[in-house]
Formats: sequence, C-alpha cells, structure tokens
Amino acid sequence: MSDTPTLPSRCGVLVVGAGPAGSACAQWLARAGFDVALVDQHEFPRDKTCGDGLIPDAHAALRRLGVHDEVMRLAQPISDVRCFAPSGRHVDVPGSLAVLPRRELDHVLVRAAQAAGARLYTSWRFEAIIEDETGRAQGARFKRTGGADGRSEIRADHVVLATGAVPQALVASGMCERQVPSAMGLRGYVHHPGMAARITKLEVVWHPRLKPGYGWIFPCRDGVFNIGVGIIDSHRPGSHAMRNVNLRDVFAAFCELHAPARELMAGGTLQGDLKGAPIRSSLTGARYVRPGLLVTGEAAGSTYSFTGEGIGKAMETGLLAAEALVVARDRSLDDAALAAHYTQAMAALRPKFELYEKGNRVNHHPWLVGLLVNRAIKSARLRQRMSNVLEERSTPAQLLTARGLFKLFLE
Repeated sequence: MSDTPTLPSRCGVLVVGAGPAGSACAQWLARAGFDVALVDQHEFPRDKTCGDGLIPDAHAALRRLGVHDEVMRLAQPISDVRCFAPSGRHVDVPGSLAVLPRRELDHVLVRAAQAAGARLYTSWRFEAIIEDETGRAQGARFKRTGGADGRSEIRADHVVLATGAVPQALVASGMCERQVPSAMGLRGYVHHPGMAARITKLEVVWHPRLKPGYGWIFPCRDGVFNIGVGIIDSHRPGSHAMRNVNLRDVFAAFCELHAPARELMAGGTLQGDLKGAPIRSSLTGARYVRPGLLVTGEAAGSTYSFTGEGIGKAMETGLLAAEALVVARDRSLDDAALAAHYTQAMAALRPKFELYEKGNRVNHHPWLVGLLVNRAIKSARLRQRMSNVLEERSTPAQLLTARGLFKLFLE
C-alpha cells in the first residue's frame, strides 16, 4: 500500500516506523500541513507481537486521532480485567477495554495517516541517519526489503524515529543508551470457539512460577484468543545483562497452572507460531532528541513496566513529537528550543512512569496480588480504586506503597 515503490528525494518531516507512534505522529503532522513521508520496513497489513489489549489511554488517543469508532467496529469490547491471585481467586476490575490484533489496529492507523495526507512508503528498512557538516540529522538512508535490491535516501527538515523496541535503528542513529530490553513477551493466537462464552474478560494471572511477570488471555473476536506471558525487568537493574529466562518454559508453566490456558492450548488450534518480542519501558534506554531528530514511541521506552501496556502511550508520545514540531514551526523555534520543548513534554510523563515502576513490585511479589484480590472481593471501594488505576485516574503506586498497603486493611 505504498504511494509509489520509490522513495521521494525530499520531504518536510520523515517519520521512520508506521506503528502506533509513527502513524499517530504522521497523521497529526499531515493534518497541520506538513509534507510527511512515513516509511516502514513491512507491507501492511502486517503482524506485530503484542497483547493487543486496548485500555483507557489507548481509547483516548484513538479518539484524538479520529479512528475510535472504526477501531471499535473491528474490536472485541471487554467490560473488565479479571485479576487472578496465585491461589486462583480472582476479582473483576471494570474499565473501558477492547482487544484488536495489531495486524488490524496498525492498518487502521496507517490508513488514517494516509487519509490525512501523509505519504506511505513500505518495504524500506532504515539503515542510517544522514547528517550535515555540523552533525545535524537531515534525512535517512534505507535499504529495500522483501528480496528486492536497492538503496535510497530521503532528505528532510526533521526526522522522527518511531522504530519500536528493537534497538538497531537507535544504535545506528546514535540514540541508544541501553540495547537490552526492559521486558520480553511471548504470545500466540488460539482459535477455540467453545471457550468464547467462558473467557469474556481480560484475564491476567500472577503466580510465583511466572515472576517477575504474569500470564494473560485476551479474547479477540470469532473465538480467537491472544494468550501469552511477559517477563518484566528482563535486564538486571544496574547492568546491561539479560536475565536467563526461557519464555517458552514460562509459557508452559502458565498453561500448567491456569486451567483456562491449559484448556485453550489442549482443545484449540494454534494459529501460526508462538512469537516473542522485546519491550522497552519507563521512558528509559534512549535519548529523546538530537538536532534534527526526535525519538518517540517504544523506541523511547513508552511502555508501562507494571502492566506491559504500550499501545496508548506509544500513540501519546507520537502525538507529543508531532505537537513539538508544530509548535517549533509556528513559533520559529531553533533546534535547541525544539529539543527543550519536546524533552519537557516527555519529562512531564516521567513521574507517572516512575510510579508504575513502583507498582511493578507486584510482578516480583505475587503475594501482593493475593492481598489485593482477597481484600477487593469484599470491598467495592477497593475495586473502584483498582478501576481508577486502570482508567489512569490514580496510579498503582497509590495501592502498593507502604501507605497504600496499610490502607488495604482499612477497607
């Protein structure tokens, strides 16, 4: 679905990566009158390893982008997250939720960017930033993918890097501060129509055999389920080393200890292979800006460490990058002022990400989920507080700090 098979020689803003962050950024810029080239290494629609859950922050971003109604026509709406303690007891937390495979969601978003005026070019892999004599980014070089030969380049006034969690583009552009990911996920799609009436919530399971992480089952439409496991904090704090964790072993443990997962895998049909992917979280691991270049989305670490949710925050940071460029144009800001504006906008998000880091203790200490679930079963007020976390009206740290835990005994 490229506009043409060849790249243009020049554009106003070059957005590299057409996932949620890149497509959101490209759409917003095109709406504002920028000449935008959006380049991705894959043809659309294309698969993407993800949990596919759309929580309230994603709904808010989709509304801003004008595609919420279209997404919800395709998605499976969900009323609650069902949180399972290690004991098997559970509590349902209500929220504005849905599930839509990224193959469909990203296609909606990239089409919306095109409809706004962005020009899409696919099957081109980013190789390097083009710099002027001062080191300012002024475009990028690409290599043709899909077996075709050829290299090309685009000159641009600004480049936005929205290349996701894989670090190669960050390394090549001089923006990478840590190559190892913050987390890892493994997921598959299972078709089992017989389970459609039984699994109607977003199921999230904590257990000592899954720490520091969790397992999930998210129901899609037509009897298909996204099932997977995630390991949060997959690098050791204070080092650049990966933990020695085999995600397939964790997935097998999940299916062994959680009956619905076991039944899905035993009686359903796995569609394709189990696929793993890195996750970059907590707005760490990369520089956000250098002259002529902004980094956004998961490349900038836009995923929450506690929940592993990143679709909404990817779009949100993509919009922040676009808004910074609009402000820079309208106010005639130089590179330094643009960098300060974007850095400040990203920094304003950081306190919430830091609180989710504190909330991440749940993934290391599943007994905390047991405490929460046992108390929430008896307390409508606590269930509302948990819903407030989901809806981003409060943070998980407000439940899981020492003060928050003390309050659990007063519920």
